[in-house]
Amino acid sequence: MSLDERPTLAAPDDDPHLWLEDIEGERALDFVERQNQRTLDKFGGPRFERDRDALAAIYDRPDNIPYVTRRGGLLYNVWKDATNPRGLWRRTTLEEFRKPDPEWDILLDVDKLAAAENKDWLLGWTHAPPEAASRAIVGLSRGGSDATTLREFDLETKSFVADGFVLPEAKGGAEWVDADTLLLSRAGGEGMVTTSGYARTVRRWRRGEAVEQAPVIFEVPADHMAAYCSGDRTGAIPRVWFIDQIDFFNFQGWLGDETGAKTKLDLPTDVLFEAQQDWLAIKLRSAWTVAGTTYAVDSVLGISLSAFLAGDRRFTVVFEPGARLALQGFFWTAGELVLSILDELRPVFEVCTPTANDWTRRRLQGLPGIGVVDVWRLDRHESESNGDLLANVQDPLTPPSLMLIEGVASPALLKQAPRTFNADGLVVTQHEAISVDGERIPYVQTGPATETGDAPVHMTAYGGFGLSVKPNYGSALGKLWLERGGTTVQANIRGGGEFGTRWHDAGRYAGKRLAHDDFAAVAADLVRRGVTRASRIAAEGGSNGGILITNMLTRYPESFGALLCTIPLIDMRRYTKLLAGASWIAEYGDPDKPEEWAWLQTYSAYHTAKAGQPYPPILIATTKRDDRVHPGHARKMTAKLQAMGYEAYLYEPAAGGHGYGKDNKERAAFIALGYTFLKDKIGWADGEI
Repeated sequence: MSLDERPTLAAPDDDPHLWLEDIEGERALDFVERQNQRTLDKFGGPRFERDRDALAAIYDRPDNIPYVTRRGGLLYNVWKDATNPRGLWRRTTLEEFRKPDPEWDILLDVDKLAAAENKDWLLGWTHAPPEAASRAIVGLSRGGSDATTLREFDLETKSFVADGFVLPEAKGGAEWVDADTLLLSRAGGEGMVTTSGYARTVRRWRRGEAVEQAPVIFEVPADHMAAYCSGDRTGAIPRVWFIDQIDFFNFQGWLGDETGAKTKLDLPTDVLFEAQQDWLAIKLRSAWTVAGTTYAVDSVLGISLSAFLAGDRRFTVVFEPGARLALQGFFWTAGELVLSILDELRPVFEVCTPTANDWTRRRLQGLPGIGVVDVWRLDRHESESNGDLLANVQDPLTPPSLMLIEGVASPALLKQAPRTFNADGLVVTQHEAISVDGERIPYVQTGPATETGDAPVHMTAYGGFGLSVKPNYGSALGKLWLERGGTTVQANIRGGGEFGTRWHDAGRYAGKRLAHDDFAAVAADLVRRGVTRASRIAAEGGSNGGILITNMLTRYPESFGALLCTIPLIDMRRYTKLLAGASWIAEYGDPDKPEEWAWLQTYSAYHTAKAGQPYPPILIATTKRDDRVHPGHARKMTAKLQAMGYEAYLYEPAAGGHGYGKDNKERAAFIALGYTFLKDKIGWADGEI
């Protein structure tokens, strides 16, 4: 952008860059095209191309793990590689899957479909009834967007059903009632959309009926986040759970059937609950006093569902949290409740079995107590589950192992992911930084065993929505950073869920600034420990992490050498007006309320950025097809920074949704370009320490 093309500055609420929110606007697209070219001209040379191709080859490897889910006794998988960049939807048997090179039954070739229809199709999701039915609903996404087009698919003929169920593009899904009836939770049609852009209603749609005539059987206020439902065939008769998602952390549930909601659950709105057969499990987000007993925050309570509906409130405490002992998730399988727990960031899994008199518990055996362990139900539907579980085990230097746990048997290895980078001489260590208020902030460091004081460091964190960050095996960082002599750091800042609700709440609303202070404290600790110096620290964050990275730019500019901000949220004044932004008010606050804008404006980097500061170089990358976080955030921040004379770059490919690309090569290009930028700006030539 030349100097005379730079937009002029204005007061924060008089936004001179508003035109960049017009996603398909001619002027905005011209801006994006010129920005992309500028970025690629600067960082898209031979080194970028080499790294892009190396990553794409890793992502396309035939020995990567094909993750599966089971339905009707068959294992289903979506597979992408260089030959099938958009993907294959396929299935096989468990016996065949155990083989090193299983045979697959191809159901849908998305590349052929996209070519035949001249559409930018990707497979968004699929849903079939739990029984061994021959029909499924397929959600097709344009370029990776959250919104999908729904079509009925015949699993026997491997083709779309002529005159079958078809719905135009919208956010939301569909639930099978029977072979001729769907329950639609779709944000399509007049009055059917919340202010967050999600479904406001559940409709019962029968075959042959115009969807406009499908009766509404459940609806929520327009200012709530979403309405949805889920079928449940684990009880004595089929039932449907209806959910009014009030905001990101508050729900109201009803029990009903295909005709609508019947019984409202007498629960606090900030609980999570899961039911199977005649059992109900509840996870508390705040303390709850009921029937004379007070239950602690983050406890899990169990009770007979029928007894609860009859008024019984004598709960069994299934899980009690500790200061650094926190539940990460829970699910039912074959009448047992599986708890995922972090104990001082170490993974623990317990299986709780309810009986008429008590709950028994056992710990899943044979899984490591360090590293990253994820466990989930093999079967797509609870009603089909026989208790088989899948476990994924990894750490920053050990590629994932997919394991099968059958009943109480020890985990058995199903698939082993390949090693994609040379980890010789690298070690993983855990440390703690002290934040501005004295809180201990854990972080995981991976790199050479010997510190040089000048390490090229890649730092990342998330810090939002109660999501825990885990030190996974990352092929991109491994190949492009660690293998070449660099160091990586992953910080567990507040706003996440690593230590439960109190950890999340401390980094929520006005506390978001505190989460950002945590990240800066980790950067300072790396310098204090002699790992590196500030100019050699490259920091990356995406989505909610985009707020983090842009606040490092404006609040802690001298702590970093370069910043990479991806698919970001940045403008906190207008975020609620853009796409799904209203759904995040429960995390950040409402800028239309003066008392909440008072804190939001302190970390709205789009408003706090000012000229004449020592801001490090920044690359802001998004995608035009992101229909979750509006690409206008990235566009406007780039324009504003450039107008003030800062070194800021934009990269916005056409596809990818709220991700990094629609296929492996696009994803590889997005990542490689970002890392090329970071290395260049911290002055690191590959292999040089």
